[in-house]
Amino acid sequence: MESNSLYQTWNPSFLSSSPDALDRYHVLIDKSDFVLTLYFDTVRVKSYPIVLGGNPADDKRMEGDGCTPEGIFGIRNKYPHAKWSRFIWVDYPNEDSWRKHNASKEAGEIPEDATIGGEIGIHGVPEGKDHLIDDGTNWTLGCISLKNADVEEIFNLLGPKSTIEIRK
Repeated sequence: MESNSLYQTWNPSFLSSSPDALDRYHVLIDKSDFVLTLYFDTVRVKSYPIVLGGNPADDKRMEGDGCTPEGIFGIRNKYPHAKWSRFIWVDYPNEDSWRKHNASKEAGEIPEDATIGGEIGIHGVPEGKDHLIDDGTNWTLGCISLKNADVEEIFNLLGPKSTIEIRK
């Protein structure tokens, strides 16, 4: 919905897909406000509404908990996706994720045989389902979902060294 205050006008001076510039883009995901913001260095380029997993408030500790992980991550890979337009594969689990997972096991907060999970990404929605974002329906298993046009917009701007910060 273009009237949404989250949508900002692109600043052409920050739009660059040159190899040198791609790694200067990074993403901040605010789970409590359900917003993904794209930055070029320290300048906010544009913000987008998002939805998350069935448990959007908590940090991911194990596979199947419906949580989106928190922390600073890299990008493992990017590719077109048959169901969700584009997939930006978040480098989860990372070292910090494993530390939190193992500490949760030791504290008895998750089962001893729990696995950490993986395949967390930033992706679109099934074709014709943009209303999931408009309605705020947290439908993923822990991924970050945007409207297809939005994920297509940022897909080519993120480089292999871009970072993704996910926080409450």
